[in-house]
Amino acid sequence: MEEVVKKRPIISARERGPGPGRYALPPTVGYINHDFTKPSSPAYSFHSRMSSAMISVDSSPGPRYHIDAKVTRFGLMNTPSYTMLGRGRRPSDKGDPFQTPGPGAYSPEKAPPLNSHRRPPSYTISTRTRYRSVDAVPAPNSYNLPNVLGCQTPHKPSSASYSFSSRRKVGAPSEDLSKSPGPGKYNSTNPDIYRQRQPSFSMQSRTKRPNYSSVIPGPGAYSPEKFHVHLPKPPSFTLGVRHSEFVTPLVVDVID
Repeated sequence: MEEVVKKRPIISARERGPGPGRYALPPTVGYINHDFTKPSSPAYSFHSRMSSAMISVDSSPGPRYHIDAKVTRFGLMNTPSYTMLGRGRRPSDKGDPFQTPGPGAYSPEKAPPLNSHRRPPSYTISTRTRYRSVDAVPAPNSYNLPNVLGCQTPHKPSSASYSFSSRRKVGAPSEDLSKSPGPGKYNSTNPDIYRQRQPSFSMQSRTKRPNYSSVIPGPGAYSPEKFHVHLPKPPSFTLGVRHSEFVTPLVVDVID
């Protein structure tokens, strides 16, 4: 007979897991690999003792720099100074002194107009050009200028123009007035169109007298007691014929 193992609920205290030292958390001391979720204080380091031979090895000058009194933190503060030099030499091999041109050496009239100076027009006379027979130059009379009379020139101003037409037959002094239509030729407008219309009546022919020989139903021909559409009606039922569910239906036409 197999042994039945009874299942019990899992208790977390009985479960054995890794201890606190199993986890490698970042340190909170120092600044190397410091936990970034924790604030860190400033860190300082201690240097080793310096050698006593620093005085003989170090050759840097001490506080013996000379700073001019004119040099400030804004720059050099000094008044403008000038020097006297000798006359310059011409750039030649002889070494002659430089000769400055006088006022007569300049020709300002030959210079182009500058600074919007006004200048009169100048003309030149050239030699006669050589005539070439191959040049088909038109003569002055070969050009046709547009006519300036009338309103046919679009770029020229023109006065009012009038034209004369032929004699008209209608409305002319020679028109025969006897051929004009008379007053009866025109159709008058019905006053009912533009004024208030009055009531109108018409006369009809005599109507035919009724013939009493025709069959006319009397008061006894009607049955008002049978007319009950407008009255409330109780529910009504009908009894049909009982049919058996085993009766074979009648087949009249047989389709092959």
